[in-house]
This record gives sequence, structure tokens and C-alpha cells, in this order.
Amino acid sequence: MIQKTLIITGLLFILVGLLYPFFKDIGLGRLPGDILIKKEKSSFYFPIATCIVVGVVVSLILIFFKK
Repeated sequence: MIQKTLIITGLLFILVGLLYPFFKDIGLGRLPGDILIKKEKSSFYFPIATCIVVGVVVSLILIFFKK
């Protein structure tokens, strides 16, 4: 059971890595609501709106496949 979960998780990471340029082109990662703080020598970026959107999409996909 754990092996199957780890393999699926690894494949999902690979898929997201391959699709990252596409996601970046459609604006995912720079949505309104994402927090960006820039200082002279450092910056902090927390994509809260992107996390919410990805969470909702993943939840809907899991609900769809569960039925």
C-alpha cells in the first residue's frame, strides 16, 4: 500500500514539474492574493491564492475519481 502511494506521489511530482512552464504561462503562481514582500537584499513570496486554487482543483479531481 505504501509503495503504491509513494509511486503515485512521485509520478505526480514529475507531472507537475513537466507542466510547470504551462502553469506559469497561464498565470498560476502570480495570482492576486499571493503575498510578495521585497526588501533591499531579500524577498519573501507566499502563493496563498495559488495554494487555494490548486487545493480546490485537486479536491474536485479526487471527488470525481472517488465516485
